Amino acid sequence: MWSTFSTQEEDGRPPGAGGLNPGPAGVKVAMIGSRGGPKRRARTSSTSGGDMSDSQEGKVKLAFFVAVVGIVLTILGVGTEFWVELAPPKSFSSNHTCLVAHYGLWKSCIKSLWVADVDPERESCGPADLPGESNCTFFKFFTTGENAVLFQKTTDKSLGVASGLMAIFSLFFMVMGAVCITMAISKRVPFFLKPASVCFTLSGILIFLLIIVFHQSVLVLLASDHTVPLHHELLWSVSCVGCAGALLITGGILFLLLALPYSPWQRCMPNKNSEN
Repeated sequence: MWSTFSTQEEDGRPPGAGGLNPGPAGVKVAMIGSRGGPKRRARTSSTSGGDMSDSQEGKVKLAFFVAVVGIVLTILGVGTEFWVELAPPKSFSSNHTCLVAHYGLWKSCIKSLWVADVDPERESCGPADLPGESNCTFFKFFTTGENAVLFQKTTDKSLGVASGLMAIFSLFFMVMGAVCITMAISKRVPFFLKPASVCFTLSGILIFLLIIVFHQSVLVLLASDHTVPLHHELLWSVSCVGCAGALLITGGILFLLLALPYSPWQRCMPNKNSEN
C-alpha cells in the first residue's frame, strides 16, 4: 500500500493513466509507431499515381508531336478528292479535248484537258494535275442514297458510306486521344496515357481499313461496266492517309510504353553495373 502511494506521488498520476505504459516496451512501441507512420503514408502517395516527371513529360510531348503529324496528314487526305484517278482513252470525247476523273471520299471531279497537253506516249487522258476546266459534285449516296456514274460506271453506295463512316470515327478517336494527352500534360498525370494510346491506335487501324474498303469500292466501280476501258491509279491523298495511319499507331504504342510503371528497355537489357 505504501509502495502504491509513493508511485502516485512520484509520477503525479496513477499508474496506467493516459493509456501509455511508461516502461521500456511502451516507449519502444511509440517510437516504432512514430517512425512507421510517415513511411507508410509516403509509400501510399508514391504508388497512387503521382505526378509526371520532367523527363517523362518531354517524352510524352515528343510522342504527341508524332500523333499530331498523323492527325494533320489525315485531315489533309480525308478533305481532298485526289484519292483515285480514272482516265479513259484520248479518243473517248473528241479530237481536241479529253476527260479525266478523280474523286475522294466525299465528291468527284470531271476535268476536261487539252489533248495537246497530254504526253503523246500516253494512251489515256491525264494526269489530273494538268490545267483544264473542272466540274466537282458531292456524292449523293450520303443524302439521297443515289449512286454516282463516272464514264458509264456506277459506284457502290454501301462501300462509299462505309468509307465515310470510317473516316469520321477515325477523326473522332483522334480528337479523344488529343484531349487525353492535353489533360495528361496540363495536369501532369500519367493516368490519361493509356486511354490516349487506345484512341490513337484505333484511329490508325480504322485508317488502314478505310484504305482497304476504298480500294475495294474502286474495283467494284471498274467492274460495273466493261464497255469503256479505264486506266486507274491511286493518288497522293491515299499516300497521306497511309502515312498518317502508321504515325498514329506509332504514337499509340509510344504512349502505351510511357504509361507502363517500368521501362521495357531496362527489363530487356538490364544494366550490368546494377547486377554487380
